[in-house]
Amino acid sequence: MVLTVLEATVAPERADDLRAAYRDAGALPPGLVRTELLRATNDPTRWRIQTLWASRAALDAMRQAGTPAGVLMFRSAGAEPTLTVFEVVETLAAHAGSSSASRA
Repeated sequence: MVLTVLEATVAPERADDLRAAYRDAGALPPGLVRTELLRATNDPTRWRIQTLWASRAALDAMRQAGTPAGVLMFRSAGAEPTLTVFEVVETLAAHAGSSSASRA
């Protein structure tokens, strides 16, 4: 799996433009497992689109199809994002239905 991170500074008055572009993204490309739009809690002008891909091949296929949707989303809000690509090396996940509460 591969995780991409697009980050940019978005002017406060353009934040709704970014949120709208993200919501209106349409159909997700093949191989996209999950995506999130994130805003930094310590700096509300710092935004990130984090996307998990099934494989590097799926990411490369999407990128070969033209300008990635995430880049266009940031541009619609007047920002130019930077891209970082991470290889997922290890994963931990909570089991469905598990609870940290003790049962008596």
